Amino acid sequence: MNALPPRPRSHVVVLGGGFTGASVAWHLARQPARPSITVIEPRPFLGGGLAYSSEEPSHRVNVPAARMSLSPDEPDHFLRWLAHDGEAKRDPDAVWRNGDIFPRRSVFGRYVAEQLAPCLDSGAIHHIRARAEEVRRNGDGWTVAAGGQPITAEMIVLAMTHPSPDVPTALQPIADAPGFVANVYSADALDSIAGDASVLIVGSGLTSADTVAELDRRGHRGRILAVSRHGLRSRGHPQLRGPPFGDFTSTPATTVLGLLKNIRSTLAAADAGGVNWQSVFDQLRLQGLAIWSALAPDERTRLVRRLRAFWDVHRFRIAPQVEAVLDRRHAAGTYDNIAAALAGASREGDRLAVKLRRRGERQAEALQFDVVINTTGPAHGRALQSNPALRSLADAGLIRGDRHGLGIETGLDGHAIGPDGESVPGLFIAGPLARGTFGELMGLPEVARHAQAVAFGIGNQLGAFPATETAR
Repeated sequence: MNALPPRPRSHVVVLGGGFTGASVAWHLARQPARPSITVIEPRPFLGGGLAYSSEEPSHRVNVPAARMSLSPDEPDHFLRWLAHDGEAKRDPDAVWRNGDIFPRRSVFGRYVAEQLAPCLDSGAIHHIRARAEEVRRNGDGWTVAAGGQPITAEMIVLAMTHPSPDVPTALQPIADAPGFVANVYSADALDSIAGDASVLIVGSGLTSADTVAELDRRGHRGRILAVSRHGLRSRGHPQLRGPPFGDFTSTPATTVLGLLKNIRSTLAAADAGGVNWQSVFDQLRLQGLAIWSALAPDERTRLVRRLRAFWDVHRFRIAPQVEAVLDRRHAAGTYDNIAAALAGASREGDRLAVKLRRRGERQAEALQFDVVINTTGPAHGRALQSNPALRSLADAGLIRGDRHGLGIETGLDGHAIGPDGESVPGLFIAGPLARGTFGELMGLPEVARHAQAVAFGIGNQLGAFPATETAR
C-alpha cells in the first residue's frame, strides 16, 4: 500500500516580535506537533521589542534577573545564561549591594534573541521584517498583508507592542515646538538637550525614572521637575527579598472597597511581623487573576480608574541603580516630583511655558522650561485605532476593545472576543493586550506564563483546522 503524502503543517502567524511574540513563537516551536511559524516584526531581531531593544546603558531591567526567564518552568534560566555569558563581570554595576542582578535591558533582549536563534537557523521560525498592515478573514483561515506580500495562516496571534504615547491636550499648543519631546522612546529623543537645561517631565512612572537616569548619565545637571496627577514616584526593591505574604483568594473581595481593606489589613499585619510591603504586593501579583476575576465588571473599571496609579508605583518597581540616581538628584536639589494638573502651555521665545495647578490649589502657576518631555506611557485606549492591523480587524467586526480601556476583549482561553460577544476561532491575543481579562498581565513573569499558555492552547487545536498553502 502506498503511504499517504504528508499533511501540510498548519501555519501560525504571530504579529509582533517583542518579548511576548518571541515567547509565543519559542513555545510553539517546542510543541510536539510543531506548526509552521512566522513572526512579523520590523526590528532586526526577535525578543527585544520596545522594552529590550534600548542600547542606553542606564536602562536596566526592573525585575531582578533571578525572576526573569523566557521559560516559566525554569525561573533561573536567564540567571544561568548571565553567568555563562559573563555579562555581570563586564558590567559590575549590574550587581546591587544585596547580590541581586539588574542588567541592562539590551542584555535581556540579546538573551531572548539567542534562545530563538536555533529556531530561526533551522527554519522552525520564520521572521519577516515588516509591519502587519491588514488582517482579513479568509474562509476558515486568515490572510495578513505585510511588506507588500500576502501571508496565509490557520491561526493568528496578536502580540503587538504598546501604542505610542498621546500628547496631553494641555500640551498640544507646544507639540511642534523645539524643546518638546513627544515620544521619549525615539532613539535620539534626548540628544539635543543641553547639560544645564531646565526640564519638565510629564509623568512620574517607570519611563519618567528612566529618563532622569539617562539625562544624568549624559551629564545633565540642570533642574528636572516631574509632574503627575497624583505625584507618585515608582517605588524600589527591598534590600532583602522575602516570600510573598498574605492571602487574597480564600475569601476574595467582590468590591474595590473590600479589596482595599484587605490590602491595608494585610500590610498592617506584614509590618507587625517585620515583613516588607513588597512581599504583600508580590502576593497580589501572583494572585492577580483570582482577585480580578472575583470583581464584577463595574468594580474592575472602578479599580482601574481609582487605584491604578497607586498600584502601578508599588507593583512596577524601579531598578535600585535608577532609584539611587533619583535619590541623589533629589538630595542635590536638581530633581523634584510634584502632584499637579496640566492647565495649558505656550511658547515664550525660546522657552516653553506650562501652566500647572498643584493639588489642593485653585490657581494655576506658569513655569518656564527649556525642555518638556512627555512620558505619560502607552496610549492603550487607542490601540485599535493607531495600529493598522488591529484597526482592520476592528473594522471587520472581529475584535473590540475591552470595557476597561486596557486592550482587546479576550476569552480565558486566549481567543479574541468579537463585538457579538462570541469567541473568534483561530484568533488569539497574547501579552498585555489581554490584561482586561486577566488583570495582572504587564510584568515579565506574568507575560511569559501567558505566552506559554497561549502556545499550549494553539498546540491543542492544531488538528482542528485544515492546513492551507502558505504564500510568503
